[in-house]
Amino acid sequence: MGPLQSNLSVKDGAKIIKRAFDLGVNFIDTAQLYKTYPYIKAALELYNNSGANNNTKNKIIISTKTYAYTRKLAKDALDEALRELGSDCIDIFMLHEQESIHTIYGHIEALEYLFEQKKAGVIKAVGISTHCVAGVLGAVEFNKTYKNNKEKLDVVHPLYNMTGLGIIPEKGLKESAVSQMEAALTEAKKSGFFIFSMKPLGGGNLYAQAENALGFVSGKDFIDSIAVGMKSELEVEENVSFFDTGKFTDKYYKSCLDDVNKKRLHIDYWCEGCGRCVKACPSKALEIINGAAVCNHEKCVLCGYCSCVCDCFAIKII
Repeated sequence: MGPLQSNLSVKDGAKIIKRAFDLGVNFIDTAQLYKTYPYIKAALELYNNSGANNNTKNKIIISTKTYAYTRKLAKDALDEALRELGSDCIDIFMLHEQESIHTIYGHIEALEYLFEQKKAGVIKAVGISTHCVAGVLGAVEFNKTYKNNKEKLDVVHPLYNMTGLGIIPEKGLKESAVSQMEAALTEAKKSGFFIFSMKPLGGGNLYAQAENALGFVSGKDFIDSIAVGMKSELEVEENVSFFDTGKFTDKYYKSCLDDVNKKRLHIDYWCEGCGRCVKACPSKALEIINGAAVCNHEKCVLCGYCSCVCDCFAIKII
């Protein structure tokens, strides 16, 4: 619902999140990049000020992430989250889009700051998000090697879905991307990580198979929670219903599915071919051809990461 995709107003976005809270959703995933803190803050205010007895309200868990790699950038990111969410504590704070043990150690200055803030009680858990099998394995390795286990990562937030769309496998292995990620997540779970997955519907590409796709992920015992993107109250209601019944209604397929199937990454004619979007795309769905960016829609998971680095505003999800 944020600026990278549907760009709803804060008022409309907050109303949708509030509806999710009312129906029992108690876990919100966001990021510094997404610019959705105002939506969440407004939704929390609506929820906390609603007429229901406070004793019956869910504790809402907020998870966010940052690309920070220095202590200062990490401090700025945490301060921003606390300020814009109107909170004195963040439940989960993660390094965004880690690729391997090497990128984790490459962000060690920022990570050490997050560990310090966890000790201070400002953060409750620290983790990483990743699209890569090597990122999950890197988190496991980090906990085994870093300063004799004095500090540990608590959370892994991996891309995981039934077709492997967007998953970056390890090179040279015969197993599929899905099998590799499942093995890595099984190892991470055994070593004590909390695991919440992203993009079970492949950025909307698996909506036609939504029941099977969500059933696939929710049926895995190594998955503790699932982040599902939603931008309407109807989507919220239908997804909550699915987790109760395992089915979607005809209304879902007529309304949500028709809308989602129209979503595509659009690149306008004024693209300058600078290549920044290619570097930013974790799914390797973009390339520069004849001086302009071109999207492979079969690989694209509609994450919007490319649009936020486009200086000429030529890329958008429509």
